[in-house]
Amino acid sequence: MVAAMAGFALEDSLVKIAARGLPPGEVLLLLGLGGSCVFALLARRDGTVLLSADVLSRTLCVRAIFEVIARLFYFLAVALTPLSSATAIMQATPVLVVLGASVFFGERVGWRRWCAVATGLVGVLIVLRPTATDFSPFSLLAVLGMIGFAGRDLASRAAPASFGIHRLGFLGFLAIALAGLLYTLWEGLIQGATVFAIPDGPALAAIAGATGVGVLAYAALMRSLRTGEITAVAPFRFTRIFFGVGAGVLFFDERLDAVMLTGCAIVLAAGLLVAWDVRSPRPESD
Repeated sequence: MVAAMAGFALEDSLVKIAARGLPPGEVLLLLGLGGSCVFALLARRDGTVLLSADVLSRTLCVRAIFEVIARLFYFLAVALTPLSSATAIMQATPVLVVLGASVFFGERVGWRRWCAVATGLVGVLIVLRPTATDFSPFSLLAVLGMIGFAGRDLASRAAPASFGIHRLGFLGFLAIALAGLLYTLWEGLIQGATVFAIPDGPALAAIAGATGVGVLAYAALMRSLRTGEITAVAPFRFTRIFFGVGAGVLFFDERLDAVMLTGCAIVLAAGLLVAWDVRSPRPESD
């Protein structure tokens, strides 16, 4: 999970760079097609069948819907808002995952994890600053992306055991391509014409890098979700805040104020509370 979070933070940075010279929908479309091709090649090497009737199962359809929502709205948040802000808001994802695991999978969630849920949401509200004069409505895009990622993670856990990392990765990146195509068509309806740009060298390099890093990060994420207790691995998503905020400061010259740092600290505390609860021994009667 930690490796996945580092990879996704780097992928976000490269995608943000690519979006400077290409339409957002085109960036998502190219990223999705590239990643799906890589996973298809890996699946073929292992003799894995990618497409079968169970691809249309309810669980995988729900997973695809959440993947499209997550990638589309979070990508727009990364492109239109500071990377550090979008990353901080994303840190509420593990809180929602823990909550969903208790509801849908019956995993035990004690009072400390419920406190973490409330604490994490407070931290996100501080980062959003809904009543401040500098509140950006675009920050809500990251909130929608966060909800999408939480749903995707839970659906990935519920996917049939026959679906390995390569199949899930292939379908996941196809959903990214679908998100890009839908956004391009929607933008075309507004502008009266669908516009694609010819990528220049830096944009192609950024997309290629994002694809490579994204594939590795996605594989690591699916491995953690499919092999560990979801309430145990989800808190390690909070490590993304260090990678994402660090990338924003180093690569995009973003500045962090006291309010942002306070919100990040509260969200991080929520994750540590969940991690502590996971590792704490429980009495037999609990």
